[in-house]
Amino acid sequence: MKFEEVIGQETIVSKLTRSVKEERVSHAQIFAGPPGCGKLAMAIAFARYISCENRQDNDSCGVCRSCVKYKKLMHPDLHFVFPIINKGSGEAVCDNYIEQWREFVNHSPYFNLNGWLAKIGVKNQQGLIYSSEAGEIIKKLSLKTYESEYKVMIIWLPERMHLSTANKLLKMIEEPPDKTLFLLVSEKPDLILPTIMSRCQFIRIPSINREALAKHLKTEHGLDEKKAGITARLSGGNYLRAVEFIEDNEARQSNLNDFIRLMRLAYKRDIPALAEWSEEIAARGRELQKSFLSFSLDQLRENYILNNTGKDKSSELVFLEGEEAAFAKKFNSFINNKNIAGLNTEFSTAWSHIASNGNPKIVFLDLALKVAGLIR
Repeated sequence: MKFEEVIGQETIVSKLTRSVKEERVSHAQIFAGPPGCGKLAMAIAFARYISCENRQDNDSCGVCRSCVKYKKLMHPDLHFVFPIINKGSGEAVCDNYIEQWREFVNHSPYFNLNGWLAKIGVKNQQGLIYSSEAGEIIKKLSLKTYESEYKVMIIWLPERMHLSTANKLLKMIEEPPDKTLFLLVSEKPDLILPTIMSRCQFIRIPSINREALAKHLKTEHGLDEKKAGITARLSGGNYLRAVEFIEDNEARQSNLNDFIRLMRLAYKRDIPALAEWSEEIAARGRELQKSFLSFSLDQLRENYILNNTGKDKSSELVFLEGEEAAFAKKFNSFINNKNIAGLNTEFSTAWSHIASNGNPKIVFLDLALKVAGLIR
């Protein structure tokens, strides 16, 4: 991954390359931003640029010994940490999954936790960075560099670290080995240990600007100019969402169907049917449950905005299309100033409880009953 392969983000690229030229590279940095903005792609491109043996003005050369190894993610001074699952046989460390990780990232560095866990065959478990990883991090970073000036440790989703791992990482950040660079790639930096946050340079990666995303969709996905523009607008600068609009209609349709059913049953206050709905959702894997809750939060936002803007403005502010737009046309009046805060709180709380391994039967029944009280 080179900077030229990152979608948009020219301002961030300029800032990072300038820090290298001026020799002001912070030893610990957090790349944080919304889903689909290219945080991981940016971190890998930055590490490659630092390690390049023949740096160009704004990008790595792509042909030196270091670049060739970085292209395969097999450079001896490049290390990765990422959420995994504990299969119960041996220590739960990332090296057990490194070949799958390289294959997945090389296919595309734009993905989310659900996609990665599906790659390694996870159904009901949630990915974590286990305490056993701490020893691996210390061992790898205590060695001298093999070929490059820096050892680079890229930690994807540090907010999913076990507390003991985070505490040991804190000690390394406070007293880092010589020529060591930590790049933490986070979607929820507020969940990172505050003492780690305070010792890292924070780099906010924004959503991809609409023009850059539309251009990428035209060249890489073969969309015509009109379709690329519409998809870029609807995705809100989220490349993953744009790809979902293009390719993965089945999962989005399933979430929409569940959302519509919940809202209709809640409006009718059909308690037996709501209990049946909650049982069905609770029987799914946790990542699918979180996907539904995230989708629902998006729908609430879009319907609330649609209900509070005129027709002239809604086309620019509301990111809905197809069946979602058709449903919202009839439904948006039910999401208003009286209930939006409560609904947002209940769905967000449910997401947090599911992410914390709460009992899904209790979580979704409670959510359904709370929605029934709020929707009318």
